[in-house]
Amino acid sequence: MKNLEQNYISILEQSIKNNWEKSALTDYKGISLRYKDLAVKIEKIHIMLEEAGIQRGDKIALCNKNCSNWAVAFLSIITYGAVVVPILPDFTEEQMLNILKHSESKLFFTNIHLKSKEKTDFIIIELDTLTPRTKTNKELVEATEKLNLLFGQKYPKDFTPKDVSYYQPDADDLALINYTSGSTGNSKGVMLPYKALWSNVVFVEEHIGRKCRKDAVLLSILPMAHMYGLAIEFLAQITYGTHIYFLTKIPSPTVIFTAMAEIKPTLIISVPLILEKAVRKMIMPELDNIRIKTLLRLPVISKKIRDSIREKLQNAFGGRFYEVIIGGASLSSDVETLLHQIGFNYTVGYGTTECAPLISFADWKEAKIGSCGKAVDRMEVKIDSPDPHHVVGEILCKGDNLMIGYYKNEEETKRAIDSEGWYHTGDLGIIDNDGFLFIRGRCKNMILGPSGQNIYPEEIEDKLNAMQLVSESVVIHKDSKLYGLVYLDPDEVKLLEQNNGSLSETLELVRKELNADLPAYEQLVGLKVMPTEFEKTPKKSIKRYLYFNEPV
Repeated sequence: MKNLEQNYISILEQSIKNNWEKSALTDYKGISLRYKDLAVKIEKIHIMLEEAGIQRGDKIALCNKNCSNWAVAFLSIITYGAVVVPILPDFTEEQMLNILKHSESKLFFTNIHLKSKEKTDFIIIELDTLTPRTKTNKELVEATEKLNLLFGQKYPKDFTPKDVSYYQPDADDLALINYTSGSTGNSKGVMLPYKALWSNVVFVEEHIGRKCRKDAVLLSILPMAHMYGLAIEFLAQITYGTHIYFLTKIPSPTVIFTAMAEIKPTLIISVPLILEKAVRKMIMPELDNIRIKTLLRLPVISKKIRDSIREKLQNAFGGRFYEVIIGGASLSSDVETLLHQIGFNYTVGYGTTECAPLISFADWKEAKIGSCGKAVDRMEVKIDSPDPHHVVGEILCKGDNLMIGYYKNEEETKRAIDSEGWYHTGDLGIIDNDGFLFIRGRCKNMILGPSGQNIYPEEIEDKLNAMQLVSESVVIHKDSKLYGLVYLDPDEVKLLEQNNGSLSETLELVRKELNADLPAYEQLVGLKVMPTEFEKTPKKSIKRYLYFNEPV
């Protein structure tokens, strides 16, 4: 007997019916769709897929920058019962073609023009116009040419909420295959069931959505082909009638904060980089002022200053949000300490693509500094360690959020999920007595010290990034010694040059100041300046593996 209860599609269908006249999707400075417009577009794509002979369970790929048409296509595929394969637009053409072949996708919705002349088994459909680029499927071509006519024949009267009826899959059926783009360089097709989407979405609705549901508005700034942005910014929001804005352009800090001020979102989903840049550029220089430092020592005035700083930062994000949810990586300790001191409404969650993505989370009013919350509903978390409260070990988890496995990769699946069903995250951490999880680094990144000490490069990098001159860094291990690769803050370098300072001497001071705060086995013997920012994954994690062999 089918398990139809733990099913994302059923709550999505109900939300579209309940929010029929409300605004649903808007391209910032562009088109806008109501929930009923979304329903009509979904139905038209269903007709097209049916005419093209697409079966339930067939794979359909999707690749483009965030926009309303991307969202429509995604919901159309998943409500039809096909398996959606979202592809990050940051991937190279070779990576895209490999994913399309590996996933056995039959259709590819995109506005990207592939240069390859290689014969393929998939049909490319223009995302904006729903026009097939190849004419190999006569039925598909005819369906797209007379789509409005076919829709009118099927629904001769007005299309109403009663007409919305989607295929109801089993909770354990495959919903999507998400190809990872991790910092280890090994991309795998993560198979996620409808149950995992349902579990994530219900958690967001019950623990976050209900606190910011009234007139809910959200600015989508994360790539929707990545599970963090897809699940939390998009799929969850649609289920409780949020009006989602898509930037449709490169999300630079200037563009983001201009849009935030105008849209005034009720919830903000972000990666650390965006919040850290705001704090370092807007807040920290103000705190370096001698007068402010003096006033902060006076209790009554100190509270007023902290309140003023908090309000300034909140206003930068629109001033109307319940909380800023940070994911994808940890916040730098100096920024998090400051946010905690001023009482800023932020929280840090933790997840992986393999868990669609949530593993742990806590509301900002309950969160502990340095932690990424407690295990979310329907998930268990444990530390593979003889003393989980004090001795760092690998983070293991299992529950409804977990993937089915890696597509066509049984060996990697067995390596990731053990015989008892525990998923081995590859991350290291501890859990305190209250169940709060604290991440210490990645298993693959851990360095063994000269006397067997465990060295976590992320912790050294966190201290290094807090230095005024350093924007970002990677610590590498060469010939039993530690070196820091650093990309410097261009503004700070310019200021140093204007003051006739020596860059090499200043960097040596930075290294000595850092080492003074580290045990002997963690100290850096040198710093190397990188000419450009480090290459990153879509969730803004540095692709560390690219720099392990960097000459120093």
